[in-house]
Amino acid sequence: MLPAYDIIVVGAGPAGCAAARACARSGLSVLCIEEQGSIGYPVQCAGLLSRAAFEECVVSRRSIINTVTGARLISSTGHALVIDAKTPKAHVVDRGMLDREMAEAAADAGADFRLKTAVCDVRDDHVVTRGINGQEEFSFKILIAADGPRSTIARICGMERAPVFLAGIQAEGKRDCDPGLVELYPDASPEFFGWAIPSGNGRVRAGLCGTVQVRERFSAFVRRIGLLSDLHLVTGTIPLGVMPKTSGRRTLFVGDAAGFAKPTSGGGVYTGVRSARHAAVVAAACCENDTFSDTALAEYERRWQADIGRELSLGYRLFQMRQNLSTETVDRMILALDDPKIISEIVQHGDMDRPGNITGILMKKPALLRFLSPLLMSGIRSLL
Repeated sequence: MLPAYDIIVVGAGPAGCAAARACARSGLSVLCIEEQGSIGYPVQCAGLLSRAAFEECVVSRRSIINTVTGARLISSTGHALVIDAKTPKAHVVDRGMLDREMAEAAADAGADFRLKTAVCDVRDDHVVTRGINGQEEFSFKILIAADGPRSTIARICGMERAPVFLAGIQAEGKRDCDPGLVELYPDASPEFFGWAIPSGNGRVRAGLCGTVQVRERFSAFVRRIGLLSDLHLVTGTIPLGVMPKTSGRRTLFVGDAAGFAKPTSGGGVYTGVRSARHAAVVAAACCENDTFSDTALAEYERRWQADIGRELSLGYRLFQMRQNLSTETVDRMILALDDPKIISEIVQHGDMDRPGNITGILMKKPALLRFLSPLLMSGIRSLL
């Protein structure tokens, strides 16, 4: 007889650990399967979390290595737009430490873990794994897929994936910087942007994301900003655009596996953990009612749509708009934003995780509207 669990979670990142912990605290038997031998490694994240995202993780402050209060946008001509709230807005974290603490919390709640183990097949209500213990099989009532942007579970289930995948590279090194401000470089990568995140003690994490020539752009970028003595190189993939269906066949997809990364920033911790909590609620209800139909699982879609659906949809449309903006237009928009009244509104209403409110406010500013009107006339009116 197969070892049986109520819930099997695949992937022990923040979304997977949050789901495992919530399900275990609901009294369900939980197994979390992770293909890596150490939770939190390899690191595939810039490590900048908004305060809200960090609070969603429900961990101590041990993983925080720096706190930032704002950002400096640097245009292609070198003009700098500073938006500084003068109050903590985001934390730079040690992701390995944060992930391990979340896993420990899930284990303390009662979840079992299998490391160095990968799912190689899903058959009705059980998974087949290969790993340090050889081939094993485990049965489940609900499967929660938190296995990242290249989700094996999505491939096995034949699910349609996110429409866009960005490749990212980041290095950590020494460089003079303001420890309280993140630097953003829109022209470093035309499809997205480049960044320099102060990580304390005169170090920064510098990187960018894009769809083509990413390594070449990255090399040019670190030379441009003067990053010295690279200490650590990180690569990763960011899915943009939620997969058309995030549930079915006793499976719920959360975090990057579902394409929940924020299209405006690429961050996935906040939306990943939020989606995991919704998945846990639905999984617990299905187990309690002993019903696992696609109709029952569809409650998960309704829950995350009501919570973060609007922001993700808006963010993806903003990402699409970004593809049509030239370097010169972006440069002029940054200059147009350099207005004390506009900066004040960004500080007052800006939210890294839910940019909808500030987007609506900025889109009505005449100084910006004249740059965007050609795009609005070609089908982006819905952003207003």
